[in-house]
Amino acid sequence: MTSLTHRSLRFICLILIACSLSACVYWMRAYQVYLQMSEFDRYFDVVVSDDFSLHFKKPIMLSEDFVSLSKLHASEETALADGKKWRYWFRKVNGYKKPVTPEVKFYSDLTFNKQNQLTAWTFSSLFLQIAPPKFLEASLRSLGGAEINKAEMQLQGNSAAVEKIADDLPKKDTIIAKLGKPFEIKPDKGQEIYTYLFLLDTPHIDKGYEDRALSEVKLSFDKKSHELVRMAGRFAGLKISINYRKFQDEKAK
Repeated sequence: MTSLTHRSLRFICLILIACSLSACVYWMRAYQVYLQMSEFDRYFDVVVSDDFSLHFKKPIMLSEDFVSLSKLHASEETALADGKKWRYWFRKVNGYKKPVTPEVKFYSDLTFNKQNQLTAWTFSSLFLQIAPPKFLEASLRSLGGAEINKAEMQLQGNSAAVEKIADDLPKKDTIIAKLGKPFEIKPDKGQEIYTYLFLLDTPHIDKGYEDRALSEVKLSFDKKSHELVRMAGRFAGLKISINYRKFQDEKAK
């Protein structure tokens, strides 16, 4: 069976699943972006400076899609000459959902053109402390041809399909210096899992989805090397989980 046929079958399968939901059209556009991931360099550019930006060369998703899928609204909206920008602020909080002192926060920006199509997705420098740029890009590239978890409506990236990274992973002490003390620490075999709580600063949350504003970020550190080996969390309804060891070159481990 040809790859084109496989691709068509996946497309039909997801349509049947998505159309059983009230947000069928939004899932459809999200799936079209997923198809673009298989030709990453044709449809996307990555720009790294103090922050990390994924640029969409042929944008598909609309601003309304993010509100429909996440049930959350941005912290700030800024009008641009050629569109608009939404900024989502995440502030570190304690177990009572109160901001900690000194303040620790990061942002994620969505930039839209005049047609309300997503043209860029940006993560601030603090987020890059727990998602190093090269590993974050590799994770995005791995979504090309990723398996679809139909029950959870999630993508499971194929790390074997991307080039391995020779860089070292960030150390625990470096991350703690930026994020401060975690909410809790739990041992897990040869690792320690540090949990941080971040609350989305948003003016409105759809009723029944209040829990989505709270991001529980889990950082797994190797007990011997003290390296960050895994990051998992949910940010404005977007679930991200990266096993850094899968993207790291054997020589760097």
